[in-house]
Amino acid sequence: MNNVNYKIAWRYFFSKSKQTVINRISNLAVFIILVATCSLLIVLSAFSGLKDYGLSFTNVFDPDFRILPSKGKQIYVDSIAINELKSLSEIVEISPIIEEKVFLSFEEKNHVAFLKGVGKNYEAVIPIDSILSIGEWINPESSSVVIGFGIAEILGASVYDYSSFLKITAPKASKRSLINKKPFTSFPSSVVGLYQVSEDIDKKYIFTNLSFAKNIFDLEQNNFSFIEIKSQSNTDISILKEKVEKILNADVKIKSRSDMNEAIQKMMQTENLAVYLIFTLILIIALFNLSGALLIIIMDKKRQLKILTAIGLEKLAFRKIFFYVGCLITFVGGVLGIIIGCIIILFQREFQFIKVPGTELAYPVILEFENLLLVFFTLIFFGSMASLVTVKNISFINKSFNS
Repeated sequence: MNNVNYKIAWRYFFSKSKQTVINRISNLAVFIILVATCSLLIVLSAFSGLKDYGLSFTNVFDPDFRILPSKGKQIYVDSIAINELKSLSEIVEISPIIEEKVFLSFEEKNHVAFLKGVGKNYEAVIPIDSILSIGEWINPESSSVVIGFGIAEILGASVYDYSSFLKITAPKASKRSLINKKPFTSFPSSVVGLYQVSEDIDKKYIFTNLSFAKNIFDLEQNNFSFIEIKSQSNTDISILKEKVEKILNADVKIKSRSDMNEAIQKMMQTENLAVYLIFTLILIIALFNLSGALLIIIMDKKRQLKILTAIGLEKLAFRKIFFYVGCLITFVGGVLGIIIGCIIILFQREFQFIKVPGTELAYPVILEFENLLLVFFTLIFFGSMASLVTVKNISFINKSFNS
């Protein structure tokens, strides 16, 4: 019987009514669902593109993994441990890092930033060529620094300006008594390069070599803030942590790139959820047209329902028939909307015809399989619910033509 119900529903959906207005209402319902589905897919894909574009800046700046001390601010790693870490199959290259807050002075301007002392292998961990815009990278044997465009703008500093040196001031980290001694130490440095990642990062960090950073912060030879890692693809963080702890003989924390940007990830997930809920609400409103179309189709098929009643079709069968009709309208409109949405997204990626307002940057979009599934199942769920709620009215209509 279910097969018969489906065949009748199929015929009702694809056959044309003698009344033109009925056909137009049905086509309008399909079209509105098509537009709503297409819009939802495009917006989710655009947001995925923006998310990927936003994270691309931190992906360039942040390493694959970072080894940090579980307690305290410093981790002890000698040259033997460094060589053993490099020999691990999961690790491509490592770079010990010293990172502390400093006070910068240039002529009469001041700024607070984080000084990041990096090893000579840092270029193998982070693609320096991708972020360095002007000048050259730091010399391992000098007191040179590379600063961000944001810091350069705040201080008015420029590359190779030897008429004025950048003054770096930091508190002494030595545990020795500082009575009758200055608690701060200052060093002059020269700016040899400017990097550019994002507005926030460009104002936050300056780079120098490890030896100069150790002098500024008065640190011991093998003490570091953390170690940054360039890893093999698909590295298991739990296995890596176990091997690292065995080599260092200490309890450590290992953060992946996504862990380092947890706040950004959560913010983007929240925004993505908000966008999804807003456009899902629009889709639900669009499905009111489905309910109206179903009611009109039921009224149009009133005479045929009398014949079906005469041959023994029950009220439950009527509900199933028009439920299937509603699902067919939803499915056809949704699939067409997804197909058109995919075409628009692919055209945008290929020809970049939509630009971000006020710029020449093409609006980033990414067609993700997860978004396709999310849109499809959202549509099917709410379309089925709208059809189910609507066909409950068939009992009233059935009474009207039996009376």
